[in-house]
Amino acid sequence: MTEIWIVVAVIGLGTMAIKGSGPVLLGGRPLPSRLTGVVALLAPALLAALVATTALGDGQQIVADARLIGLGAAVVALILRAPVLVVVLAAAIAAAIARLIGIG
Repeated sequence: MTEIWIVVAVIGLGTMAIKGSGPVLLGGRPLPSRLTGVVALLAPALLAALVATTALGDGQQIVADARLIGLGAAVVALILRAPVLVVVLAAAIAAAIARLIGIG
């Protein structure tokens, strides 16, 4: 078993433990309203962090390349309320054009 699979297994077990601890600790009671607001903000915060590290990260460095241009095109498409498929296509086309002209 390689190190990667050990990490995957540990993260999977940790995730199951965290998910299982909620019902055990609460015992069927509803989550307090103060925590409900925090839980509701976790998914968007994690998604934003994932997008930022994917669009700007390259190993240990921050880079601005074609991925950032694609992200910008996706943001514009989202502001214009485009369907998800159009958003993805706009990002892919913008990044491809940027790479074609030599950016990143």
